[in-house]
Amino acid sequence: NYINKMIFKSITLTAICIASLWCCSNENIIELPLTQNNGYGYFRPKFNMVRPYPDDENNEWKKTYLKVTGLPDNWPDLKVGDIPINQYQFVYQNYNLGNISKERYKSLQKGYDWKPDTLELSKEPLKCKIAFAYSKDSTGVIKMVVDTNNNLDLSDDKIFTPFNIVPAKSINIDSIAQNNSIKVSFERFVDNKIVSASAQLFIAQIGNTLNSNFPQFATTSFKGTKIAIRSDDFTSLSYKNPDIVILNDSLKDGDKFSEVNLTSKNEYIEIERDIYMNIGVNQNHNTLVLEKINAPKNQLYSTQIGYKSIPFTGNDFTTDSRISLNDLKGKYVFLDFWATWCGPCLQEMPNLKELYKKTDRDKFEIVGIVGDSSNDQIKKIIEKDSIIWPQVLTTDSNKIKEDYGIQGYPTTILIDPEGIVIAKSLRGKELVEKILALTKE
Repeated sequence: NYINKMIFKSITLTAICIASLWCCSNENIIELPLTQNNGYGYFRPKFNMVRPYPDDENNEWKKTYLKVTGLPDNWPDLKVGDIPINQYQFVYQNYNLGNISKERYKSLQKGYDWKPDTLELSKEPLKCKIAFAYSKDSTGVIKMVVDTNNNLDLSDDKIFTPFNIVPAKSINIDSIAQNNSIKVSFERFVDNKIVSASAQLFIAQIGNTLNSNFPQFATTSFKGTKIAIRSDDFTSLSYKNPDIVILNDSLKDGDKFSEVNLTSKNEYIEIERDIYMNIGVNQNHNTLVLEKINAPKNQLYSTQIGYKSIPFTGNDFTTDSRISLNDLKGKYVFLDFWATWCGPCLQEMPNLKELYKKTDRDKFEIVGIVGDSSNDQIKKIIEKDSIIWPQVLTTDSNKIKEDYGIQGYPTTILIDPEGIVIAKSLRGKELVEKILALTKE
């Protein structure tokens, strides 16, 4: 188990190190120039909540707030804030400006699972956030103004009402975003220079909250194969965790790839029978970076369907007994990555409890992987929901969350008796039917 895990980590770390040295002579490293396109393209969009600055005078971020002028007159309960285009650049430059302490800077790196690459970041401050202000009128309708030209003056920007998305209503989100987006200006660090850039910003009211994303994706091609790239679920343009997908001629307008068919950073794609790792996007070079892998698929570890599952070892939260993925070979294993504050995760617990009762432990096992949660809360939920299947806490020592590249909860992975990933994102009725069919219960 230890050797397998070290091999996996060695492959991943080697790829990352090579990719960060852009001038290296490794012929397996390929850099592909990117072209930006408006819209969501072949991807399903997600949103980030638009949050105003808190009124707390002692807020640790207060020194980083954008100082805007030209605020609208006579707007009741006026809210001011910003929307990040590249949060990592913003943190880096504010650390250099002395607005973020060294201790806080280190804790943010840990929280973001981020190691700053100074070859891609500008020490000179960039305009990498967009200021806004909003208010509700007497009828409850939101009025908003956004600093589209990024001059920190809202007096020359148009006032608008964000589009109201009704969750239960069927809509064409692509068309709505295209017709209701606004063009915003910002700065990027490209070829070691600060350059002006622009992008579409879509702001919408969903329920009682304001939300935003950037309807923009990139494309490139390699060996005649077209590749599409999405930055961070459209919630920013940092390209810290870019998803890529191979396009084919059979795609129609409006076709969307499911999340399980996307290749995340440090995962693999196959082009003309060769395997390449998605190293990520080099923003300084404006390129997608791939590394050709000189190993067969059956020797590679990944969370992707068809690849070997990543080995891990941890201790059961309740009994402290050793849990090893390799020890579970010979049976189907369902990995459930969850957190105590994740609503959908907790809603699924009764379903998992019923499934666990219906299945044979010689054929099927559930292993919960708990992250970003306090021990007290974990214990409380285990007792409340009578959870009897193993629960492993991902920690700085076992690094299960990091090895699996978990970006959010819930995340689920189904592994077959040979240790191969065969399904992802299974929940509810679909999960039950799948497991019962496989185990023939």
